[in-house]
Amino acid sequence: MTHFVYPVDLSRDRDGWYLVRFPDLPEALTSGESKAAALREASDCLGEALASRLVHREGIPRPSPAKGRPTVAPPAVIAAKVALTEALRDAGMSNTAFADALGVQEGEVRRLLDPRHASKIGRLEAALARLGKRLVVTVEAA
Repeated sequence: MTHFVYPVDLSRDRDGWYLVRFPDLPEALTSGESKAAALREASDCLGEALASRLVHREGIPRPSPAKGRPTVAPPAVIAAKVALTEALRDAGMSNTAFADALGVQEGEVRRLLDPRHASKIGRLEAALARLGKRLVVTVEAA
């Protein structure tokens, strides 16, 4: 099972703002006026960091253990696109071969993998299912 919920380190700056750092994604930094605001911003920040890694074809690190630290999840569509990218890689399938398996044009597969394209979650779920994966959504207290 693959999770994309990452621990964060929170600290305060001289002005009292909360700084958020992702130990597993050093490029991801954000802040907020309150702890709650900083953690809300952190979700978008995490989504952007993961999207950037997808665009640049960089590896997605596994989240380290939280060990009592707060955790942050990316937007659901970004998590699904990361999962689909990894599932395709693990299956050793090209975009063209996967498009053939789905019965669609290769451009549709590119859009499903593009973090900037507004793919429907149901379409991502179906694509993951074709690769033997199941998308599971968990709702937790914020």
